[in-house]
Amino acid sequence: MAEKTKSTVGSIIWRDLTVPNAEEVKNFYCDVVGWTAELHPGCDDFNIKRADGEVTAGICYAKGSNANIPPQWMVYVTVENVDASAAKCVELGGKIVDGPRMMGGNNFCVIQDPAGAVMGLIEG
Repeated sequence: MAEKTKSTVGSIIWRDLTVPNAEEVKNFYCDVVGWTAELHPGCDDFNIKRADGEVTAGICYAKGSNANIPPQWMVYVTVENVDASAAKCVELGGKIVDGPRMMGGNNFCVIQDPAGAVMGLIEG
C-alpha cells in the first residue's frame, strides 16, 4: 500500500487486487489499460502507475498474510476505528473476511456486506 496520509473518515484511500498470479495479471492490466508497474519496495508485489506516473493501485500476491483476501479489485475506506466498524458490520448482517490485523503499520480488515460485496476498512 502507498504511504498513508491522514485521511477523512469515509474516504477511499487505496485500491488493489490480490491474486495468486500477480505477475501475469499485472501484465494483463498494463497491456489492456495502459498502466505501468514497478516492484513495491521490500516485496514482490507491484505498484501500478497511471500514464502520468502517479501510483494509483497495487497488484499483490495472495500468499502469507494476504492468502485470505478475495481475488477482486478492492477499495480501502478510512474508518475511525477498524475494530468498532468490524463489530458493526457483523451486527448488521455482514461478515469479516480477513482481520482485523495490522498491514503496513495500519489496522485493517476486509468485510463482506449482506449482498456479498467486499471492502477493505483501514484505520485513519
